[in-house]
Amino acid sequence: MNTSPFALSEREQTLLDTVTELAKNFAATAADYDQRAEIPVEHLRALTDAGVERSVLPADVGGDGVSYQAFGELIRVLAQADPSTATIFLMHAGAGIALAQLTAPTLGSYYADEFLGGARFANALSEPASGNTFLMPQQHAVAAEGGWTLDGAKRFVSGSEIAQHLLVNALVDGVPTFFGVEPDETVTTIPIWDTLGLRATRSQLLSFDATLLRADRRGRGLSPFDFAAIPAGLPAISLGIADAALGALVEHARGRIIQGEPLSHQQWVQFEVASAESGLEAAKAYFRTALWQADSGSPSTIGALSRAKLLANRVAVDMAQLGVRIGGASGYLKTSPIQRHLRDAEAGQLMAYSTEVLSGQIGAEILGA
Repeated sequence: MNTSPFALSEREQTLLDTVTELAKNFAATAADYDQRAEIPVEHLRALTDAGVERSVLPADVGGDGVSYQAFGELIRVLAQADPSTATIFLMHAGAGIALAQLTAPTLGSYYADEFLGGARFANALSEPASGNTFLMPQQHAVAAEGGWTLDGAKRFVSGSEIAQHLLVNALVDGVPTFFGVEPDETVTTIPIWDTLGLRATRSQLLSFDATLLRADRRGRGLSPFDFAAIPAGLPAISLGIADAALGALVEHARGRIIQGEPLSHQQWVQFEVASAESGLEAAKAYFRTALWQADSGSPSTIGALSRAKLLANRVAVDMAQLGVRIGGASGYLKTSPIQRHLRDAEAGQLMAYSTEVLSGQIGAEILGA
């Protein structure tokens, strides 16, 4: 009998095995999607066909309700194979689950059915001038017939071009308020997407021109009992990227012959890899502890997940940078996965909350400042 607090149920392990098999195919095409900056729709459909949405949707809104432990591991496995797919799915799950829970007394079943039926969801929360404060919008909604109207923009909306539903927030009478929005002619994409990393997420900038925020699509405020999909998933994206970067540098070091011996035989490479891999495993252990706290209902969950994101972001960048050092000039070529892992790792630490913001928050908490 497995008595580890990090153990998955039989049902959750079956889900993870299924996703792991799908991820093998995702990994084979990840570089192509990245090169074209194209949303990997086939990957997302495969996840839906495998019933992953039903598995991650909480039981209180009609799903199977996997644990935080299983959810975090699922996102990590996806990110190791294709971090763009993992990011889009995480934001899709975060928006779909949030809308089902935040509107539970009214339209919750509608959004849950849409989520389970294969409709695509996206988060439209971050504003161009709001920095990391995506839960504290600065844009005011104006009262109108049937609800409120919004003029403004939301940035880094992953998978927005295929989304049928957006999770949007705005100030209503000075209070941050969430809405479900079905994109129409008042919502347009500003074509500026030309990013360095996670190119296949196509996390676009959306413009809202007198977009109606319908009163019957209004949700309640956040609750500590809501499933915090995005805080639980963001560390997993960076950890998955770190796993992929480690795999790429190990493959290169074993196959690259320098003066008659594999590069992996050089002592400096062994020392650096030992240090980086130990840091990665430590970050994974802390992340799993944070997920266990979330499953236990600990009030310190968000703080623990914030620390896990900070650790994971830094570990991913360190591992990817080591990959470039070991890969040398050949690892700097576009044909090498090493350079893609470096670009993706940098993107992870820019996602809200960024490493700078997290460092400030955690440091201030420790110092009592």
